[in-house]
Amino acid sequence: MGTIHEFLDEAPFTLTLSAGFFGFFAHAGALAALEEAGLRPARVTGSSAGALIAGLWAGGAEPRDIEEELSGLRREHFWDPAPGFGLLRGRRFRERVESLLTARSFEGARVPAALSVWDVLTRRTVVLERGDLARAICASCAFPGLLQPVWIGGRPYLDGGIADRPAQAALAAGERVLFHHLPAKSPWRRVAPPIPWRAPMVAVAPVGLPRLGPFRLAQGREAFRLAHDHLLRALEGPVVPIVTEAV
Repeated sequence: MGTIHEFLDEAPFTLTLSAGFFGFFAHAGALAALEEAGLRPARVTGSSAGALIAGLWAGGAEPRDIEEELSGLRREHFWDPAPGFGLLRGRRFRERVESLLTARSFEGARVPAALSVWDVLTRRTVVLERGDLARAICASCAFPGLLQPVWIGGRPYLDGGIADRPAQAALAAGERVLFHHLPAKSPWRRVAPPIPWRAPMVAVAPVGLPRLGPFRLAQGREAFRLAHDHLLRALEGPVVPIVTEAV
């Protein structure tokens, strides 16, 4: 049947990165592993943490630049409390995102990108594929209660993971996909929900990653390393629908 590396190398594929709160460290590690393996996605989709990494890479940030940014990340870099429907205004976050992008719009990105957001007014998922890339990234990352909604085109948007945690709303039927999935770590879940899968897709889901958040950034580098090493091992393994492994 061949390896996952061979599966990805034989035809164009889409890289899909799930939501996962502060799981962007792990997604960044997986992206760096793909670069080391010489595998380049033809398209990217993402929700929340996945939208941050997918959007940054599509917008011109190299994996090494993303790693350097995350390695030095401190809470004060994005912490800007202000009155509103969320603790943080989000201005500092957007400024840091913009500083990493060389493409300001989806239209100028290196590959097509599609980022899921939650339309507050219609209460449904919307996929953004055009316009201001940094604003779309920030909208998809606007975790309810933490970040205030981001307004785009006169409409307020929140975190894409609210209703599209797998970031698969933008996928077309028959699209070849590498899905990097971060299992839910919600403390109220006794059993994690099943990993969504569709053909032709390979889903890679590292388990055992450290729990991260705005007050738990110190283990971000460890999450990056674990996800990086896990994906490199998975690439050399056989093509099976879902690849998980304790790390």
